[in-house]
Amino acid sequence: MAGRLRIALRIVLLLVVLAVLLPLLLLVRAVERPLAGLRRPVSGYVVQGFFRACLAIAGLRLTVIGTPMAQPGAVVANHASWLDIFVLNARHRIVFVSKSEVADWPVIGYLARAAGTLFIRRDARDAQAQTAALEARLEAGQQLAFFPEGTSTDGLRVLAFKPTLFQAFFAPKHALYVQPVTVVYRAPKGEDAAFYGWYGDMDFAPHAARVFAARRGGGVALTYHPPLRVADYANRKVLAAEAERTVRSAMPPERQG
Repeated sequence: MAGRLRIALRIVLLLVVLAVLLPLLLLVRAVERPLAGLRRPVSGYVVQGFFRACLAIAGLRLTVIGTPMAQPGAVVANHASWLDIFVLNARHRIVFVSKSEVADWPVIGYLARAAGTLFIRRDARDAQAQTAALEARLEAGQQLAFFPEGTSTDGLRVLAFKPTLFQAFFAPKHALYVQPVTVVYRAPKGEDAAFYGWYGDMDFAPHAARVFAARRGGGVALTYHPPLRVADYANRKVLAAEAERTVRSAMPPERQG
């Protein structure tokens, strides 16, 4: 019973925050779009404020090690949960690159669209168009973010980084950087270590309900590593491998497999 009450209360709080900030975001974007195009000089702060409020409501305490980069380019991180988007957006004004299927997910898809997520199809036939879309966002000054593993895990391991999306960062004329970020969740006391992990064929609603029903919140640590200068790497595969190695380096020893 207590768990259901916590779920209800947190959902109400999320709806209140959404009711206040979503109209503000749409209003700001209506002004930004004709004046700034793809650039988001103001709306990024609204998005960041929303996700910070979401973390507070979910009872998830955020610890940050290192500093988000100021250089143009992208943040790349290991992927453990739908909460990763909340966590990374709460600390850094970024634009996510996500597979096209996410746009149709209930709740998450709507929030992702409102936040300006760039949706792409993971199809080799669309590689050229995807690269062009990424380049357009980079040229507009957006800092992108994506999960090179291509799928989420239980949060207790890091999968091999796929190099495909790294190719876009070799095309622009100006210098770009890739900043590896390690995301490590700490489960609420007494819960399984993979409590926040959302992966495989897990449904969103039951997992979100479990997170919101928790009496005690857990924590998540973000480690921002020194940015990697793209020009220092021979090709996308070498860059992806170095980003993966760096992300693994800050995982707890038992999670580095």
